[in-house]
Amino acid sequence: MTLFDQISEDIKKAMLAKDKTALDALRGVKKEFLEAKTAPGSDGELKDEKALQILQKLVKQRKESAQMYTDAGRPELAEEELSQCKIIEQYLPAMMSDDELKTALQQIIAEVGATTMQDMGKVMGRATKQLAGKAEGSRINQMVRQMLQ
Repeated sequence: MTLFDQISEDIKKAMLAKDKTALDALRGVKKEFLEAKTAPGSDGELKDEKALQILQKLVKQRKESAQMYTDAGRPELAEEELSQCKIIEQYLPAMMSDDELKTALQQIIAEVGATTMQDMGKVMGRATKQLAGKAEGSRINQMVRQMLQ
């Protein structure tokens, strides 16, 4: 079952359970999936790799929104965003630990032959492709910087 199908099934379950938070979160996800399927240049299919990228983007947006609401003194809206974020995160694979990420990055650095900060672009290009869905780009970037300095 693809992520698109899983989300569609879970929307039905949320409707039956009258879970407004889950329903709102999943409807937002499905909207983004449908837009990606029908975007110009798309073949009408949504591969799970692309779906994972969309889910990561939505989680990041929810976290940023929650932070903005918190800064503006609106904790009830921040709580809603974080609740939706937790629901969306359930569909993402488990994130790599720092040790796992460091090991994977050491292997990529060795493959690329990177030795200085000037090689960071090569490392980041390969790392973001290989580790998509397993680690956030900002974590990858930060660790690559530490390893190349």
